[in-house]
Amino acid sequence: MAEKMATRQAYGNTLAALGAENENIVVLDADLSGSTMTKVFAKEFPERFFNVGIAEQNLYGIASGMALSGKTVFASTFAMFAAGRAFEIIRNSIGYTHANVKICATHAGVTVGEDGGSHQAIEDMALMRSIPGMTVLNPSDGVSASKLIEEAAAIHGPVYVRLGRAAVPILYEEDKEFEIGKAVTLREGSDYTIIATGIMVNEALSAADMLAGQGLSVRVLDMHTIKPIDEDAIIKASKETKGIVTAEEHTVLGGLGSAVAEVVVKHHPAPMEFVGIQDVFGQSGKPDELLAAYGLKAENIVQAVEKLKNR
Repeated sequence: MAEKMATRQAYGNTLAALGAENENIVVLDADLSGSTMTKVFAKEFPERFFNVGIAEQNLYGIASGMALSGKTVFASTFAMFAAGRAFEIIRNSIGYTHANVKICATHAGVTVGEDGGSHQAIEDMALMRSIPGMTVLNPSDGVSASKLIEEAAAIHGPVYVRLGRAAVPILYEEDKEFEIGKAVTLREGSDYTIIATGIMVNEALSAADMLAGQGLSVRVLDMHTIKPIDEDAIIKASKETKGIVTAEEHTVLGGLGSAVAEVVVKHHPAPMEFVGIQDVFGQSGKPDELLAAYGLKAENIVQAVEKLKNR
């Protein structure tokens, strides 16, 4: 069985390592450091860690002020409370001022599980990509989470990083390099392309294996950066393969699928199908049960490719 790690755990570990290298990094949390894993940083650097309490608007207002005073700020809470509850503050205090704040939001998507629809952020990427100048990242495993956090720390300006609660398979070797805005091609293919993000990358790889059994050559792209999206990789796929399926643990409205479609329709129209949450709220349940219930499994990606094939 493949080694597993939650992307939130990789975040916590990487944050502590970055803190040792850069004394200008400060970390803020909304009384959830045990869950967001900022507790790792807090233990090592208590003088640079600030628990704002259960007050997310204050969290991001303070983060903005500290960033505009010259600090590199990492500010964490659950994705629903960051992208949802604090949206106005993030828009006006961080986005509008282009403050150097890294909004590292954990517990995104339906794999939050039993916490239910109220806590399952399925709109967060759509909200964050709508903010001018906001970079939006969605790592697929522990390695990509660590590397993308390092990349986020290295650039100036606001970044939203989507992180998960559940442990997911490690897909990459430790020495793999990642560049913001550049997709990773995990499989080459000439018939169809699956563009996936976050935990759906692993499902996309499984789907490609299933489709290979049907004699289909399927390209798999890990689109870890939702904004700025890798237009070149999308255009190449639309030109070189017969159609594109997008896969995301997020509503199909405004997230990865929409971002890819915007590029496809503008540069090289091609048939598309969208695997994601279909304009409904989440519900309480086990993570794997919810992925199945909302059509977020490899089998659903296979079905989407078969729809393209049958057009």
